[in-house]
Amino acid sequence: MNELMTLPEKPAAIGAVWQPSHQQSAFRQLMTAFSYPGRVVPLASGAESARMLVLATLVDSACALADPQRTLSQDDLRRLGARPASVETAEFVLADGQHLLQATPRLGSLENPEQGATVVMRVTGFGVGAGLYLTGPGIQREQVLQVEGIDPGWWDRRSDWNSHFPLGVDFILVAAHEVAVLPRTTRILFKGAH
Repeated sequence: MNELMTLPEKPAAIGAVWQPSHQQSAFRQLMTAFSYPGRVVPLASGAESARMLVLATLVDSACALADPQRTLSQDDLRRLGARPASVETAEFVLADGQHLLQATPRLGSLENPEQGATVVMRVTGFGVGAGLYLTGPGIQREQVLQVEGIDPGWWDRRSDWNSHFPLGVDFILVAAHEVAVLPRTTRILFKGAH
């Protein structure tokens, strides 16, 4: 039995993640990551979870959040205040890079493409693994991103979901203390095994 079991994260320490100054700083760092797709950006330090900081920064009571693998504690769900939703209807979808979603996130519509979901995906780390060669807006020539701890099937799913631009989903890849963003406008080319 080699399959990894996904355990809920420990509740975020009441403190830095929930402080407005940390969330404002994280928001600026996330905007940098969205502006430069594939660039690994430090987000959290110390015992803070970058994943929880992303959620605390972007999600509130006006948002619907899907956590299909039940990785958030009840305390953190309560603090976020987001409405629980299915993968198909949520604005934000939590995912583990080693487990593919069994449903399609919402892709937006031609009238409202911005209503496509943002997938916040936990990965093992950056700088190791098969290289993703990225092109598109915000990237001069080509950006190489190495991601560890992600099932290669995610790239096929992302390609399918984003095949009818401007519809699609954005990915925020989150490791322990860093993030990298892959907006739907970013194209991925694989060189080598994936």
